[in-house]
Amino acid sequence: MLARLVLTDFRNHAALTLAPGPGFVVLTGANGAGKTNILEAVSLFAPGRGLRRASLGDMARADGPGGFGVAAAIADEVEIATGALASAPERRIVRIQGAAATANTLADWLTILWLTPAMDRLFVEPAGERRRFLDRLTLALHPAHAHHAARYEAAMRARTRLLTDDAPADPDWLAALETQMAEHGAALAAARDETVTLLAARLADRADADFPSAGLALEGWVETDLAEALRRNRARDAAAGRALVGPHRVDLVVTHLDKARAAALASTGEQKALLLGIVLAHAELVADRTGRRPILLLDEVAAHLDPDRRAALFDRLAGLGQVWMTGAEEALFAAIGAEKVHIALG
Repeated sequence: MLARLVLTDFRNHAALTLAPGPGFVVLTGANGAGKTNILEAVSLFAPGRGLRRASLGDMARADGPGGFGVAAAIADEVEIATGALASAPERRIVRIQGAAATANTLADWLTILWLTPAMDRLFVEPAGERRRFLDRLTLALHPAHAHHAARYEAAMRARTRLLTDDAPADPDWLAALETQMAEHGAALAAARDETVTLLAARLADRADADFPSAGLALEGWVETDLAEALRRNRARDAAAGRALVGPHRVDLVVTHLDKARAAALASTGEQKALLLGIVLAHAELVADRTGRRPILLLDEVAAHLDPDRRAALFDRLAGLGQVWMTGAEEALFAAIGAEKVHIALG
């Protein structure tokens, strides 16, 4: 958990220091008060671009000096910080115990998962959105997943540049890049497959009336000799301007098992409940498998739930670890009782 959070010139917060507790952290306030901005700041302690996937320059306070900082103390007194300087607004800085580190190493210290209103359409969005969601779930169980993803994508971009360049591509260089893609692609595929298998089993075990049963499967690419497949596909990939085979083509297929139909065909309320059920089951799975409870960031999660399902959600969340939630009114979280830290933003 985070024992302290400090924001400096981040979004609308010039200077903000919070002392969250170990369980529920409830942020309330009017629209524009900066509730989601705080969740975004916490999400930066995970590899990637945070829950909004925004550029670093957009995170700096609009009327500030440029640049921003987000710092925190983890419960065991580890100091962690990230941000950007005004002189290099798109260059991310990460420090752990004062020493420079890479963003991917953040996964070794914290497991952070989030659910935002923008994700309500996850099941009807293009496959890339579900793949990013899957990779976030996978990262929580396999911290090296971010490293393999970064190396795979770097090799894939370099290969595409070679294939689409006017000059003839060096076949040895192409083969080396394809070997890198195959090596890191195999690690990506294995980690995703294990995550989906374990999570599907957990969802089957935890089926209940409050959150509909979700079936999970992967489709779009079957693991094979990727290096050879890429070699054979060079002409097609050159014409397309991208690699047409590989784990970057995978899609996460979600089914509403109770109604035996694709999640994309479910109602908006059913889709939200399915997504909630997946996130809850995954948080429980991470705690069981790693012994480390994840930090959950749930933006406006209670607003569109009826009182019974809201109470069921809070019951499931109790004991899962540090859970940050936002809402317009404290009354939305009355069912939690006194076991929460309530922070009202003006």
